[in-house]
Amino acid sequence: MATEATLHDGSTIEVEVHGTGPVVLLPVDPRPAEGEQAGELRKWGMDPALGRSLIDGLRDAFQVVAFDYQGHVMSTPKPGTLTPANVAADLLAVADAAGAGRFAYYGYSWLALSGLQLAIRTDRLSALVMGGFPPYGGPYAEMLGVTRATHAMAVDPQPAPVSAPVSEPESGSEPVSEPESGSALVSEPESGSEYDWSSAEVTIGEEATRQFVTLYEALRGFDDREVRLSCPRLCFAGSADEIDYDERWGGVRVSIGGPLARHEAELTALGWDVAVLDGLDHMSAMQPPNVLPLLRPWLEKTLL
Repeated sequence: MATEATLHDGSTIEVEVHGTGPVVLLPVDPRPAEGEQAGELRKWGMDPALGRSLIDGLRDAFQVVAFDYQGHVMSTPKPGTLTPANVAADLLAVADAAGAGRFAYYGYSWLALSGLQLAIRTDRLSALVMGGFPPYGGPYAEMLGVTRATHAMAVDPQPAPVSAPVSEPESGSEPVSEPESGSALVSEPESGSEYDWSSAEVTIGEEATRQFVTLYEALRGFDDREVRLSCPRLCFAGSADEIDYDERWGGVRVSIGGPLARHEAELTALGWDVAVLDGLDHMSAMQPPNVLPLLRPWLEKTLL
């Protein structure tokens, strides 16, 4: 079944509903990439049908509500209004359009932090799953620095300096190009390869980059250590999900796996189930072969 949801800025987003059972909201692109785009994704170790693979891995036991929220905000930017409250309102609008009173939510990277913002604003969540962004000790200040730097380059592009290769960029960061839907707004190499991050070029527009500055600026006063939730919740990330940005990108270290491992005891005490996926980086930890063996059994235990 397909329907549409009207979002906070009056734009609409297509929503697909698959299967029957407890409702799970998935902000993923249900349409596999094709042709040259699919080939590029495979080259970087990505599943061209990432969203479809997740849907197909859950639809026999759950009612999956799939919608490409990242693709939508990239094509219909919300430069002054992509705030946590408005993102949460958009997610609720999708649930309403699908006829879901209560629902679980799984998001990865910035869509995971969006799920946390949703959870503190509604009592409709039956479960929350955050992948690729820690719910405790998250790198909000660092991401604000990266997004400001990215926006500045979109406004006034400068030639990239020559530098030695550095580690691959963290894919919850804001954007250079969009290799796949659902998490990354930067162009990343295949896991294990090196990437000359300093030579990357910002290839999307000012409004698309500014909306993420708006998001992280609105989170400057947010203290995730004070959050207390009652719904069942799972968080996971790869142990190798770390990235050092050079000065061109704000000169910050964005740590995802580190906080999850360091604060596992605190998170467990707060009622979170925690999984640190050994050796996986940001991109590999979001691939369906790594996500589904964790996500599906947890949802079955929690919702069925």
